[in-house]
Formats: sequence, structure tokens, C-alpha cells
Amino acid sequence: MTGAAEQDRPGRPAGAVPVPVPRPPQPRTRIVLAEVSRRDRPADRTRTELTQQTRVGEALVQGLVRAQLALALRLSLVVLIALGGLPWLFAIAPSVGRVTVLGVNLPWLLLGVLSFPFLIVVGWAYVRWAERNEQDFTDLVERPER
Repeated sequence: MTGAAEQDRPGRPAGAVPVPVPRPPQPRTRIVLAEVSRRDRPADRTRTELTQQTRVGEALVQGLVRAQLALALRLSLVVLIALGGLPWLFAIAPSVGRVTVLGVNLPWLLLGVLSFPFLIVVGWAYVRWAERNEQDFTDLVERPER
């Protein structure tokens, strides 16, 4: 029956083998791994500067250290003024030192109780801003040069 079906097709003799039609050649793509590995990204160069401790890397790290130091000094100044200024306030205005709140003298309340939540807030702010400084440094190191 297959032989009859092949004979029914016009233009093909019985028992003929179909010949594949050649396709046009596809353009070749050349892949060379050495060229890909030779390309340096700007972030890689900056990391290399940091790792090898060159002048540029040293300047970047010193900038981060300077920013962290400035943050620490600013917040230390806030704590010094806030907590160190209270005894001065009580010495200059003794009537403020004699005020009682809920049966507790105001100096004891401010220095003995409320100073701890204040220090916790300052510590939280320091950690948050220090992490932001580090993130800015990381973004600077990983940023592609324009």
C-alpha cells in the first residue's frame, strides 16, 4: 500500500528516496573566552585598588574612616551637651533642681532614669548612620565609572 501511495504523488517515481533540501548557511558566531576575561569592569579596578592598598584605595578607606569619625564626634557632642549640661543647669538655676515630679527630684529623674533611653536612641542613631556611611562607601566602590 505504501508503494501505491508513493506512486500517486506527482513528479516522484516509485521507490525514489527524498533528497533533503540544503539550507542556506547560518552566520557563524565566534566566541573567544580570552577576550571576555580581559575586560575589566571599573568596580573590579576599584576593588583591586582597595585590596592592593594603593594610594587611591588608601584615600577611599581614609574617607570612610573620616566620615565615621565625624559622625562619632558629632553624636558625642550631642551627648556631652545634653547630659553634661544638666548639672550646669542645676548649678546655675537651683530652683530647677528642687522641682519634684511624681515625688522624685527632677535631677534624679533626668540623670538617673531618662538618660538611659536617651543614650539608647543616640546609639541607635549612630548605628543607623554608620551603616548608611558604609553603604555609601560600598556604592562608591561598586559604581561603574562614567
